Parts: sequence; structure tokens; C-alpha cells
Amino acid sequence: MKSTSSAILLLAALSAPLRAETTPERIQVEGEFIDTWCYFSGVMGAPEAVQGSAHHTCALWCAAGGIPVGLLTEEGEVYMILKLEGEGVLADMDTLLELQSDRLVADGLHYRRDGIDYLVVETVVDNSGLTNENHDEWGVIPGFVIPEPAE
Repeated sequence: MKSTSSAILLLAALSAPLRAETTPERIQVEGEFIDTWCYFSGVMGAPEAVQGSAHHTCALWCAAGGIPVGLLTEEGEVYMILKLEGEGVLADMDTLLELQSDRLVADGLHYRRDGIDYLVVETVVDNSGLTNENHDEWGVIPGFVIPEPAE
């Protein structure tokens, strides 16, 4: 019993600096909901090609499959979305799919840790919908990712 209490106290003492490091700040951020895997990995092309209507279908599939969603600002900052207003688990929410590729203004709590920005969206202040209609330039799916037909 005594060792359990000591372990709890030690854990609390070690975690105190971590809490201080992650104290949130309320912010409003405007940007596009993106598929972070394709945006960062480049597997589907340049960052411009994995935004807007050129990447909307893939972004839906990735979000439905559990790939983390981000909010990309015009300045090129990406906020990893941890939670949306009124929703529980991120991987099990229709709202996340409804917002994918939309341009919106989000109000919430900003956390920064190890150089990564995180956002808990408490309110979607404005949603302009899918405004980045770039499919004429990039196609709906980049050509190089379409497999060649078998002969």
C-alpha cells in the first residue's frame, strides 16, 4: 500500500512540469481542414494538390480511416485537431467528414508541445464550405497514383 502511494506521488510530481508546458491558450484560427497524412508525406503529390476539391475524396477516406485531421492556415501553419465541439472520439464522428476540405474559422484551445500545434475546437465560428476548387488544375486524383491497367 505504501509503495502504491509513493508511486502515485512520484508520478504526480513528474507530471507537474508537463502540465505547465501544455497550458492551453484560447485562439481563433482560419483555414482549411486537411488530410495530414497526404499533406505531410507527399504520397499524393505537392501540398497544393492535396488540398481543396482536388483532394476532397481522398481526405474523406483518410479521415474515415482514422488519419488525423489538421487545420491549414494561409500562413502554412498546421494545427492537429484533437477534438471537435460536441463530439466524442475523433475517429467516430460524422462532423469530421462533413468539415473535411472546408474552409472555416475555429475557436478553441491551442496546445503546443515538441514543436507541434494542437487544437481542441470548441466552436466552429464560420464555415464557408469547400472554397478551394482546384480540381481543374490538379484533377480529382493525381494521375501518377492511378495504377496502370493489367495486361
